[in-house]
Amino acid sequence: MDHKKELTEHLYSLEATLLKGEVRKSAETLNELIADDFVEFSSTGVIYDKENILKRLPSEDDPGITLSNFQIKHLSPTCVLTTFKIFIESKQKFSLRSSVWKLNNEKWQMTFHQGTNTG
Repeated sequence: MDHKKELTEHLYSLEATLLKGEVRKSAETLNELIADDFVEFSSTGVIYDKENILKRLPSEDDPGITLSNFQIKHLSPTCVLTTFKIFIESKQKFSLRSSVWKLNNEKWQMTFHQGTNTG
């Protein structure tokens, strides 16, 4: 099987998992998917770290997020950039998203994420 296609499908699955309401409520699952050195530049301009994400997301209501236009770009054999667009139902807004995923101990973990509102 095509390695890039397989990796694209795997990382799409991980990104989609992080957008699910039930996963966002699970600090345990979030802890597995997010690297210890994680940083997020949010679409509102706030900078978050892993500790903040593990405290904040489980208490939020499910925003109802739809993902589209997913692509990956290899940065190294163990580091990949994902880019995609999301629609947030609760806010009726679109945003462009990018994440950096790093292979840590045989598991892909998100180490960086950025959101940019598109209007």
